[in-house]
Amino acid sequence: MDKHEWVELQVEDGTRMRAWTAMPAAGWRRGLLLFQEAFGVNPHIRDVAMRFSRQGYSVIAPELYHRTAPGFEAGYDNFAACQEHFQALTPEGMAADISAAHAWLAARHGLNTHLAAVGFCLGGRVAFLANTLLPLRAAVSFYGGGMQPLLGRVASLAGPMLFFWGERDTHIPPEQRRPVADAMLKAKKPFTMTEFSEAGHGFFCDARPSFHAASARQAWALTQSFLDECFNA
Repeated sequence: MDKHEWVELQVEDGTRMRAWTAMPAAGWRRGLLLFQEAFGVNPHIRDVAMRFSRQGYSVIAPELYHRTAPGFEAGYDNFAACQEHFQALTPEGMAADISAAHAWLAARHGLNTHLAAVGFCLGGRVAFLANTLLPLRAAVSFYGGGMQPLLGRVASLAGPMLFFWGERDTHIPPEQRRPVADAMLKAKKPFTMTEFSEAGHGFFCDARPSFHAASARQAWALTQSFLDECFNA
């Protein structure tokens, strides 16, 4: 049986951060940094961690709100409860959290060059940031919002990016998605951008009303093949 548990990490800014970890029973092959939606490291994110661990990944999902609300989780119908903590996040704080999660993987598994990142919503942005800070083989961003302030870092991307968007996503309209592709093209960085015509924001999460099963299945399959390709390159 796969092992899963909460661990506590020391962050370089002096704070302490919980993280959910999932490790395969049959032995890890790769390390994965998994980044939460705005609603916390909730049952859905923990379930995604377990799904990846069953694919041979040693997974860590850090609590990005640990400075303002340790242990925070909110229902998908209560984004208002997330706003204070969401808005308190800074690139510097997220970079420190990424570093702490990476250090945990490296200390326990010796992982450094066999690493990837996957994130959802808020976490999609953090996965992109992680790819500019760590020697990742790849990163996957599911409907990552607020990407524009990070596009100045695109030249520092270590591995290819896979972006997923929903055409019916009113939170991230085409005029916000296009600059991401333009920045990647200008920097000549490898990427894949997939847009699902019937999907809205949060389409991958089966706990949300916006869940779109067909798009979620296709996105999961594409994620697996993309990561396999990048790790085997």
